[in-house]
Amino acid sequence: MAALLEVRRVTKRFGGLTALSRVELELEEGRIASIIGPNGAGKTTLFNILTGIYPPEAGTVSFRGRSVLGLTPDQITALGVCRTFQNIRLFANMTAVENILVGMHSRVPLGLWHVLSRDPKFHREESRLWDRAAELLDVVGLRGKANELARNLPYGDQRRLEVARALASAPTLLLLDEPTAGMTQGEARGLMALLRRLIAEHGLTILLIEHNMRVVMEVSDRVTVLDYGEKIAEGHPTEVQKNPRVVEAYLGRKKWGQAPGPEHA
Repeated sequence: MAALLEVRRVTKRFGGLTALSRVELELEEGRIASIIGPNGAGKTTLFNILTGIYPPEAGTVSFRGRSVLGLTPDQITALGVCRTFQNIRLFANMTAVENILVGMHSRVPLGLWHVLSRDPKFHREESRLWDRAAELLDVVGLRGKANELARNLPYGDQRRLEVARALASAPTLLLLDEPTAGMTQGEARGLMALLRRLIAEHGLTILLIEHNMRVVMEVSDRVTVLDYGEKIAEGHPTEVQKNPRVVEAYLGRKKWGQAPGPEHA
């Protein structure tokens, strides 16, 4: 099966610091894969390259066989790649449903004339978008909180709303940057169930950066480990768990299931 996402020999430098060195990654459609590694390993830098925020110094990135290098973030989103960030980036003074509507901007087939004239096509599309937003709130379990301001939602619900807003762009590949950060174990279990449902019922492919090893072990089909910008291991979670280089570089004396602090690179 051809890979949905292919990363080949990607290198990224910031001055004299090599954040990524010849990193390679493949992701098949319909899978959940995780990227793990200690703080500063280059995980978020890789996400920033995949989504057009940073250009690499070398290497290639292909989605569905097409290079995405040189495309802007909105162009990559239009192709079907969407992401969330480490820190919550909701519009705090907008309601939950309004946040989702904002996420649909790349899929709205209306020109300026339709918006200004508010013609029948405008009203049909407006109705469709509101219906779709309600469906997405259902998917993440927030239908009853559609009209609450994002800033008033509990932390775990804000994380779920971020996922719903990402889904609003109708992605094929969803990139989640530490989706369970700051969550309780109960909230994290709920999110894991949601991710599995997105794969099974909505045909998504998911790539996540995650420090919570319990999440990694339970949801991942494949795990890639970065350390100092290099890939040091890759495979099924149980294989990676036993890899001596991973134990030394990432886990140390911590046990799988514990979560270190947030990543800063």
